[in-house]
Amino acid sequence: MIRVVLTDIEGTTSSISFVHDVLFPYASEHLADFVRARHQDDPAVAEQLDAVAEKSGLARGNVEGLIEVLQGWIREDRKETSLKALQGMIWEQGYQNGELKGHIYSDAADYLQRWHDRGLRLFVYSSGSVKAQKLIFGFTTEGDFTPFFSGYFDTRIGAKKEAGAYRNILAELGVEANTVLFLSDVEAELAAAESAGMQTAWLVREGDLPETERFVARDFAEVDRLLQQR
Repeated sequence: MIRVVLTDIEGTTSSISFVHDVLFPYASEHLADFVRARHQDDPAVAEQLDAVAEKSGLARGNVEGLIEVLQGWIREDRKETSLKALQGMIWEQGYQNGELKGHIYSDAADYLQRWHDRGLRLFVYSSGSVKAQKLIFGFTTEGDFTPFFSGYFDTRIGAKKEAGAYRNILAELGVEANTVLFLSDVEAELAAAESAGMQTAWLVREGDLPETERFVARDFAEVDRLLQQR
């Protein structure tokens, strides 16, 4: 019996276009000024810049060079934890001042609340930082959804296409693998979760449905039918 739902964000609860056409450009536009203003006085920013310097091989004092590295990572959509953390800090400012509102599909908004009220434990696993996850769900166009979630996981738990990350999540949750349903729009992530013993649902919101033995759903209403069966 499924007792836990672990969900991806991009392409699953929220549109890919919101992330790529709104969030990423916003972070890119504001990153340079943000880093220049806070790289000396904010320990959280300094910690991430230390990590960028180590990863890139640039001197820590070369702030402009580190900014260029970060901008390049944004263009490449790199899943670097330090970049995701800095993006989360920038997005926080945007959400707080009303410039950003998180997108959530109406069916996801509906069923996340239903599942929570039904007693299912809900968790998020995304390549975006935990801070960014809480922001997108805390400031959605449909309201604050953070009360419905029991916890959040990002790439610090492991890479999303590696089975070890899902085993780490199971260890954190302390539950049997077959009681967890993982939702994602990326087949390689589903395969990794299945290797760890989780059940999965493949969200395909647009385009042709794939020929596969996996459970495929257009929306969360179809996922709910799977939950009712299992």
